[in-house]
Amino acid sequence: MPEKNIEIQKDILIIGAGITGLSTAVGLIKRGFSVAVLEKSNRIGGQIRTFHENGFVFESGANTGSGASNEVVELFNELHPDCEIEFARKEAERRLIWKNGRFHALPSGLWSGITTPLFTFSDKIRILGESWRTKGTNPNESVADLTVRRLGKSFLNYAIDPFLSGIYAGDAETLITRHALPKLYNLEQNYGSFIGGAIKKAKDNKKTDSKNQQKRGIFSTKGGMENFPRAMAKRVGLENIFLSCNNVSVQPDSETGIWKTTTVKNGKTLSLKSKHVVTTVGAYALPTILPFVEETAMQQITNLRYAPVTQVAVGVKNREGLNFNAFGGLISSKDNEDFLGILFPSACFSGRCPEDGMLFSFFMGGMKRRELTELNDEEITEKVIRAFHRMLGFLPQKTPDLIQIFRHKYAIPQYELSSEQRFKAILDLEKHYPGLHIAGNLRDGIGMAHRIIQGTNLASEIK
Repeated sequence: MPEKNIEIQKDILIIGAGITGLSTAVGLIKRGFSVAVLEKSNRIGGQIRTFHENGFVFESGANTGSGASNEVVELFNELHPDCEIEFARKEAERRLIWKNGRFHALPSGLWSGITTPLFTFSDKIRILGESWRTKGTNPNESVADLTVRRLGKSFLNYAIDPFLSGIYAGDAETLITRHALPKLYNLEQNYGSFIGGAIKKAKDNKKTDSKNQQKRGIFSTKGGMENFPRAMAKRVGLENIFLSCNNVSVQPDSETGIWKTTTVKNGKTLSLKSKHVVTTVGAYALPTILPFVEETAMQQITNLRYAPVTQVAVGVKNREGLNFNAFGGLISSKDNEDFLGILFPSACFSGRCPEDGMLFSFFMGGMKRRELTELNDEEITEKVIRAFHRMLGFLPQKTPDLIQIFRHKYAIPQYELSSEQRFKAILDLEKHYPGLHIAGNLRDGIGMAHRIIQGTNLASEIK
């Protein structure tokens, strides 16, 4: 039984100490609000965690972010010198795609697009005519259908499919373009085509924001991604962050307009009162946290599916002359390989491995190969070592100096056909219960930049 009740009163209560929750808290404290952050685990950062071992610096969650918007850059500037944003080297612009037993560079221009073995001749011709193709009219068109319609089947198989494996660990047949890849959807809707729209948008961006456009690529944090949530926690104040909080339950008080939240921490019950409550947890965790929400309304939110992913950090202290100057290699589901892709973090960022070494990050599982995430460590290690030799080119006698396995049951939410229903249900709840804010990657995008933008915007909107 809990020993005693501890009462706390704050302006805003935030549930979840991941990137969304912490960036929201930083913005609110900057505006002068008092904040409390509740976190179920015994550490901050959510899935983001950095490990240092034998000269390697590797992640168990997100290796990178992409699209460093103004909000991202401004937040890192505010957190300096406690953490510093690090933009990827030029090599990160080079992406590899696995086909016919080897990696090929994804085309980056007209000539490479013509000569690449990734696409069929007929689809290369089709791509040249993409700018004149009719604009789509189905708002719920899947990524697969849109890609085939505009660019062809081989482009879907050896560009979009592996791209989605790298971002969503998802299925192009079920992901809805408007929700999963809104920038791609808007290129067609606003400009009439992908190619023409990308060219015109690039010109427009160069005119309006030429200085900041140089900072919109792949990014991480110097010394490892975990330095980022640590720096935010420092700004929030560790005394305002409560870890190891179990059985979190929120209830509205309609008479006072105050939210009452209880949780158990180290055998003691904490009771918190606040004008606002912000949830940043996964959809699957909301029913117990928000027990006052009717089951039918909650089901419209919890129908969100998540891709399970197993991530394996692999390092060598000597790469033996092999060249890995690229962001990494992605793998089409059509090739029926064991991996979604292999990223090359040390090719993109400094200080991630010994001087002559290399750090890799293998990903497996996802929506199409869930069974691979159920393998035991020995089976996963065996598959990794085979790919280490066959796909990366290391000699048979060479063995990795580092292998660390991380499992993520709810790795990446899938923005499928149910998304529209989920977004509406969230808005309806927030309207019906003033002071309730349902945030996190169940809406507004799944990437790190999306989380920062959402947190920043939410912090500026709360009154």
